[in-house]
Amino acid sequence: MSTRLATLLLTAGLLTAAPAVRAQTTKKTTTTTKTMAAKTAAAKAAATKAAAAKTAAAKAAAAKVAAAKAVATPAPAPVAPLTEAEASAGIKDALNKGVTKAVEFASEKDGFNLNDDIHIPFPEDMVLMKSTLGRLPGMSTVVSTFETQLNRAAEAAAPKAKDIFLSALTNISLTDALSLVTSSSTDAATQFLRKSTEAQLVAAFKPDITAAISQVGAEAAYTKMTTQYNRIPLMTPVQTDLSAYTTQKAVDGIFILMAQEEAKIRRNPAARTTDLLKRVFATK
Repeated sequence: MSTRLATLLLTAGLLTAAPAVRAQTTKKTTTTTKTMAAKTAAAKAAATKAAAAKTAAAKAAAAKVAAAKAVATPAPAPVAPLTEAEASAGIKDALNKGVTKAVEFASEKDGFNLNDDIHIPFPEDMVLMKSTLGRLPGMSTVVSTFETQLNRAAEAAAPKAKDIFLSALTNISLTDALSLVTSSSTDAATQFLRKSTEAQLVAAFKPDITAAISQVGAEAAYTKMTTQYNRIPLMTPVQTDLSAYTTQKAVDGIFILMAQEEAKIRRNPAARTTDLLKRVFATK
């Protein structure tokens, strides 16, 4: 009996204590959660503060570097206007280089023959003769090599043109030089030189071309072709001045190459290989 009563009392006591235990456990959990939240918030705040400090330090360092550069790098001095003397020297330097390179290119084997820009074609007034003789026995080889021989003549004579072209540069006045330097045309100097000297260049160049035509066999081929062709009934005799034709085409070709070199100097700073060229053509 006493034992049963003790059991009942103990059970009643446990039942009474259970809500208190649960309440105490809940209180501890809530306290732990709040503590963790507070720590997380503190960590985030510290990280944010550290990031802000780092950003501020980086900005300060950048500002310091910029200020140092501003002090160390003075403003560029104003460029003095180009003088007529500088323009004259610069345009002559550009043309000198253009002539030199043009003659070098033209003088190489196939410099004319394989360059589509300056290749010397069969004379227009001989095209009918070309097609007619090409069908005749023994003439096809003569016809096919003749055009190559014309280009070989120009290649052989090209080196002798250098001094002629360079001496012509002395004809450029100071005023003209300044105008040419400031021109928007990429071949203004070349065309000016051509306009003022082409006739005398052709006259001086022709004897060399005539000799070269004979040396490379073009003259013999021409004589053979025209003799054969002019015997054909009802055909208009061919009377092409081969030396004049080839000379003009050779001079044309060298001027074309010169214009290309001038354009490079005007357009491409890397092609301005001297201080004078950099000074003169950078002021445009």
